[in-house]
Amino acid sequence: MNYISVRDFAKKWNVPERTVRNHCAKGKIKGSFLTGKTWNIPEDAGLPEKGTPKKFSNNNLLNQLKEQKDMKLKGGIYHRTQIDLTYNSNRIEGSKLTQEQTRFIFETNTIGISDQSISVDDIIETNNHFRCIDLIIEKAKSKLTESLIKELHFLLKSGTSDSRKDWFNVGNYKKYPNEVGGNATCPPKDVAEKMKELLLNYHKKDQKTFEDIIDFHQKFEVIHPFQDGNGRVGRLILFKECLANTIVPFIIDDELKLYYYRGLQQWDTIKEYLLDTCLSAQDHYKTILNYFEIDFK
Repeated sequence: MNYISVRDFAKKWNVPERTVRNHCAKGKIKGSFLTGKTWNIPEDAGLPEKGTPKKFSNNNLLNQLKEQKDMKLKGGIYHRTQIDLTYNSNRIEGSKLTQEQTRFIFETNTIGISDQSISVDDIIETNNHFRCIDLIIEKAKSKLTESLIKELHFLLKSGTSDSRKDWFNVGNYKKYPNEVGGNATCPPKDVAEKMKELLLNYHKKDQKTFEDIIDFHQKFEVIHPFQDGNGRVGRLILFKECLANTIVPFIIDDELKLYYYRGLQQWDTIKEYLLDTCLSAQDHYKTILNYFEIDFK
């Protein structure tokens, strides 16, 4: 059997190379296989039969994220989202990794050159966070449940030093009381009940508004159901639920951190603090979508 390259196949059938790679990644060109980063296509292979492909969702952004994730496409909105969301969410929680190191881990599975000591946990949690983003893309259309929330926590904390502590309860609710910003959170004995109540009230509406999603996030952080990792899991849920409800998602960066914390603390008295912070973050993500020519209206 003789094989040809993506470029030769694209010329032969007068289609874009990206389309050919997409067909290969989805198994639509029979007999094609990947060697390193190069697709090998049987010389006698033809184009897949035409038909109206079933869309993953009615959300254009979600479709792009899913397609690019499946293609392992570099340089697109999926690639950018993985790095920006992971870097910023980890940074808020104290990770010392730079954005470039985060990029290196995603692109090459290395951290690049560094003249400083680097926490192994920071590296593991960065890699785990990439997997969490993949999960929320795959599960974006699924109903938010306790089991999905626990799965995100399990993915995020697996393999860390915390996961080797029996009491830490990776993938399950906390065993010991904790605080956030010096403020009390839900006692461990009440967490399961409070989480069920939170989700029950949240799902009373089929279509959630931007404020509904922010309200859920704030209440989730007040419960603080896990021993650690609540902020990152909470922000992953934020992103997922925006995608689920065809709302432009957003990434809280380090510059917005203090405003974000203030908004969480003041939510019950001045909702505008957190809403305005999240809307500012959303505006920034919209500029990224504009750059990649992704329609989000």
